Amino acid sequence: MLIRIYKLGLPILGPIFSRHCYGAPDSRPCYGAPVLFPYSNAPHPARLGALATGGSGTAPAGGAAARSGGAALPSWPYAAGGRGGYKGGGTVWWRRGYKSIAMIPRYSRPEMARIWEPENRFRIWFEIEAHACDAQAELGVIPKAAAAAVWKRGKFEVARIDEIEKETRHDVIAFLTNLAEHIGPEARFVHQGMTSSDVLDTCLAVQLTEAADLLLADLDDLLAALEARAREHKATLCIGRSHGIHAEPTTFGLKLAGHYAEFARGRERLVAARREIATCAISGAVGTFAHIDPAVEAHVAAKMGLAVEPISSQVIPRDRHAMFFTTLAVIAGGVERLATEIRHLQRTEVREVEERFAAGQKGSSAMPHKRNPILSENLTGLARLVRGAVVPALENIALWHERDISHSSVERVIAPDSTIALDFALGRLAGLVRGLVVYPEAMRANLDALRGLIFSQRVLLALTQAGMSREDSYTTVQRNAAKVWDEGADFLTLLEADAEVGKCLDGTALRALFDLDFHTAKVDTIFDRVFGAA
Repeated sequence: MLIRIYKLGLPILGPIFSRHCYGAPDSRPCYGAPVLFPYSNAPHPARLGALATGGSGTAPAGGAAARSGGAALPSWPYAAGGRGGYKGGGTVWWRRGYKSIAMIPRYSRPEMARIWEPENRFRIWFEIEAHACDAQAELGVIPKAAAAAVWKRGKFEVARIDEIEKETRHDVIAFLTNLAEHIGPEARFVHQGMTSSDVLDTCLAVQLTEAADLLLADLDDLLAALEARAREHKATLCIGRSHGIHAEPTTFGLKLAGHYAEFARGRERLVAARREIATCAISGAVGTFAHIDPAVEAHVAAKMGLAVEPISSQVIPRDRHAMFFTTLAVIAGGVERLATEIRHLQRTEVREVEERFAAGQKGSSAMPHKRNPILSENLTGLARLVRGAVVPALENIALWHERDISHSSVERVIAPDSTIALDFALGRLAGLVRGLVVYPEAMRANLDALRGLIFSQRVLLALTQAGMSREDSYTTVQRNAAKVWDEGADFLTLLEADAEVGKCLDGTALRALFDLDFHTAKVDTIFDRVFGAA
């Protein structure tokens, strides 16, 4: 069933049909610019070459252009909008039921959502079947004229497939039936020796690799934002905290560099997960190739930009998928860690950083003064969604014997939801980092809030080096620190008045220990390790 929603200048049907201005820096909801989900027979767009290899600018062999014989593919109605979003008029379609993308438009960006639309899925199915026919024809299994007819006359209609499926209760058969309505008698040669899983699993591999390419581009954008802000605040002093309590000085640039390193590791993991998920299986019933030549699988794999699955049991082993979704969850964990840091630092009593508050933005329906960290809170929630896919993906590993379909319903939800949610989250986080407002003065005020206690370790070590035992040094420093906590005294003043301390360190030596520059002396070394030597 299709629900048609006309372009209106107000919210439509509440949050489920909330629309989005994808071009906005922080992707806030907006009205009058709906998301378009077209149901046409236009081929899906060629994947951006730069995304295919995470920035090399070379399209993968077997990408959309290669899969169509190198011909230029027509663009989608909103392709001109690029990653920024839909820029045309028209109507909005939202498809109800399991075949729609699962994530609501509010947290979807067009390029990632496009991967999971029925039109794209059926287009990939068609390519798999057509390339298999080409291989079968080369082997002499089917006439070459039949393979040519599949490419020439093959097309489908999503609505017709749905109509047929109501009777067949089998989506692949419904697709093949609709395909045959267009191809004619030669359709009897389609799907020879193949099973539904050959089509479904190979298609999912294509979709997940395409999703991974977009996520890799997202990570590159986020890494660039983090590096720029880290270098900007390389020497911006702030307090480091352990257990939420002031510990010792660090710099805000070092904080961001740590997050950069985490996302760089996440990118490496995603490259590996993409490689692991990008396999093709065209092996027939129970994976024995009894009714189809392995050469067909190799041909389809090459055309679709995939590797041959070494051994399938009619399905591609689900440990591959479990690793993929676990990798997404680890990256989402990094999103939440940075979002949580920003949320803490924006607390009123801390206020070292703040999410950019746009002109006209409102923070509370009741309290006009509020500026809430809504983007970071949103990212925390999205990270939970991505993590939620891990256990079901792990449980999908143990299928019955050679196969069952208990994994199918899970993957129809978690594959689009996880990739769409993470894509949106990474894009939002990159914008948040770029627009983050930093308050160095507040950072310095917080550094001084404990009246010198942040130098306690330097005093402890200096006393031990001057001859006092570690136990006595610790007791002496802690005794003076307690007076700062309890009485609001100044730490250096207390130490200068302490007779035990005076036996080991004079005033000049003590004052030299209260030096902030001491704590930033190795920042260059750390930056070289993270970003590479200049």
